[in-house]
Parts: sequence; structure tokens; C-alpha cells
Amino acid sequence: MLKKMMALSGSLLLTVGLLSGCGSSGGTDASKESAGGKEDLKTVTINMFTASPEYTDAFNAYIEEYKKVKPNVKINLEIMQADYNTILKSKIASGSTPDVFQTTAGGDIDTYADYSADLTNEPLAAAMTDAVRANMSSSDGKVLGLPVKGNLFTLIYNKDLLTKAGVTSPPKTIAEMQDAVTKLEAKGITPFANAYKEWWVWKHIFQHYVDAAAQDAGVEPKQLVSDFIAGKAKIKDYPVLYNNFFNFIDLTVKHGTDKPLERDSNAEVSDFASGKAAFMTGKGAWDEEAIKKINPDLKIGIMGYPVSDKADQSVIITGADQALRINKDSEVSKETIEFFNWLYTSEYGKNWFSQVAKVIPPIKDAPLPDLEMPKEMERILKTSKSGDLSVNYSLDTFHQKFGELMQAYISGNMNKDQAVAEIEKAWVQLGSAQ
Repeated sequence: MLKKMMALSGSLLLTVGLLSGCGSSGGTDASKESAGGKEDLKTVTINMFTASPEYTDAFNAYIEEYKKVKPNVKINLEIMQADYNTILKSKIASGSTPDVFQTTAGGDIDTYADYSADLTNEPLAAAMTDAVRANMSSSDGKVLGLPVKGNLFTLIYNKDLLTKAGVTSPPKTIAEMQDAVTKLEAKGITPFANAYKEWWVWKHIFQHYVDAAAQDAGVEPKQLVSDFIAGKAKIKDYPVLYNNFFNFIDLTVKHGTDKPLERDSNAEVSDFASGKAAFMTGKGAWDEEAIKKINPDLKIGIMGYPVSDKADQSVIITGADQALRINKDSEVSKETIEFFNWLYTSEYGKNWFSQVAKVIPPIKDAPLPDLEMPKEMERILKTSKSGDLSVNYSLDTFHQKFGELMQAYISGNMNKDQAVAEIEKAWVQLGSAQ
């Protein structure tokens, strides 16, 4: 059974019954006209339970397209963001595990291993990029997840505002960032837009510092996170975590938009898109369309976080942090796997990621969406490495607690040492499914 579950925020419930009719997984006989007369086909129903409301239209589009390929396949899509994890746990405990369900990647790949079909030898697994395939794989190397999308985690900046302030290139070191803040404020520009009301933005920032701390220690980020989960590591022993991370958060609060704990994701996007701030923290490529809807002419730049005085440690992070899982005990697992093999290998599927969902494709040989951030990512990665998606090495149960502790820190209800002690405790208690 599941010991720990991911945590998801929000308050949206969408239930979409698609392709005439709803019902539990299984099938009945249906007739279809063909060149040779009537052909009996078994009608099957695939139930999908996901936590990505922002992709509702895109999911509906590929389900509708699949009608043309397999008219006998009905797909019911249920999307829930609020309390998703609790409801998923309830469904699994009651023996009603959906045919397809969503989890975070990384550590949660193992958490749900007992409920997930092994996709290692499927065409869809071969289609994944190497980095994404690693994010979808269990500790014993089995591919147990399907990437919802590729992703990009970065500090986002307004090119025109930096130019106006005389910042000629994005800052890569702590000293350069402090200089940029001084220049921006001298021109009356607020440096940072934050969304510190959200628990999940904190993990997106923190992972950049975890990567740098691991590099300084001469270990892989996965090993460093494992040491924290095992209670073997202490944050004070890693200056990038104990000093640089907290100093950066202090900087963004002091030189950021007002009332940071009241600013959610939408408010941050609005602040940035309307030109109220030069940098946007804790976010990534998924925000570009929302920014452009507010200000189509805004020139967006992406950059690594200036985590230290080593410019080469300022890198963007790419990978896949969300996974779909196919229930291995589903009565329609064969048809479900066939459906996703089609999506991940067909010409329609290759273009669906970039043209319909408008996300970074998690598969090889697929075009990038016609958006600034993915194009900037491609340009940067030609000469610079990507950071490790180290959020994947801890469960979201930990990350949610981490966000809550950081909120307590910036509100003044907890000092740094108290926050550090509680973060270390949470890592041991909540970081792993073991």
C-alpha cells in the first residue's frame, strides 16, 4: 500500500465524459461498417484521472483525435486539482484504481510501482528523451510512468526592464544579482515578482541550490538528497543551502512586490507581465502563454539562479516532473498502452506537444512550440548544461511541508535556524516512500 502521497494545491474539479457514454472500464460489442460489411468491435472504456487542469483542452484534443484511429475506444477524462492525492488514495484503497492516473515523477515512481504497468519495452518508452526516461524510471530501472510534458525551471526576466536599468546581461553570480537589484531600483523598477503564497514555488527555487551544494560536495544531487532523507546530512554543512538560499529569499522579499504571502501564481504572472517587476521567481515555461495573453509584446528571457559566486553554477533546469501511470491491473491495460504508444510515436502525437499543448516535448524528434522560453532553452543548452531536476528525489509530501516552513520563515514566525531544523526533520519523515 501507499505509505506517502504527493500533495497538490488548487481548487478545480472538472469531470469530462467524452465520446458518447460513461462507465467503468470494460467493454461491450459494437458494430462498425467496413469495406467487407459489418465488423464486430469490442467497445472499451478507458478512465483517466489527472491533476493538470491547465491541459484540459489539450487532453480533450488528443482524445477526440484518437476517435478517428480507434472508434471503439471511449475515454472518460476526470480532472481534479484540489485534494487530488487524497481522492486518488481513496480510489486505490477501495479497489477502484483508474486505468490512467497522475503522480509526480522521481520518488513517486517507486511509491506507485505496485499499481503501475511496466512500459520499459514499449515504443513510447523508446520515444522518450534520455533525461525524461530517467525521470519516469523506478529505482530498479523499469519505466513505470509517462511524461505529461517536458519542463523548464528557470528565473524569468523582462529583457526590456534590464536594458532600461543598464543591466547588459543576466546576472550569474550573487554579486552580479545584487548589482542588478541596485540598478533596477535606481530606475524605479521593482526587481522581483514572487508567488510565495504557493507551496510549490519554493521547491522550484530550492532545487537550484541543492544542485550547487551537491557540486561543491563532489556528489550527485540524488546522493545529497538521499543523505538528507537518511538524516546523515545537515544544511549548515552546505553554505549554498544555509547561507546563499536564505539570503536570496531575503533579497526577493526585501526587493519584491508587496505582501509576498498574499501573491499566488496568477498574481505573480500579472505582476510580471504588466511590467511591475523585472524577475519572476519559482516558475517555468508553463507560464509563457499566460504572460503573453496579458502582454503579447513582452520580451522574455530565462536564466539560471545566481546561487553562488561561481558563474558556471547558474544553470537552467530541464526534465519531467509529472507522470501518468497505467494501472497494471486494469481490464483495458492493453488498449490503454496502445493508446499512449500512438500518442508518443505518431506524427499527430509528435506535433500535439508543441502545437496543441504548447509544451516542451518529452520525446525525441518532436518540434518545439513557437514560444520564446523553449527557444531560449534550446539556444542556452547548445553551450551550457542543464541542471539536475533534484525536486524528483523527494516526495511532494516533503516539498509541501518545505513550502509551509519557508512561508513561516518569511512571515517572521520562525527564524532561520528553526526553519532549518524543521526542514531537516521533514526530509527524514516525509522525503521518501520507504
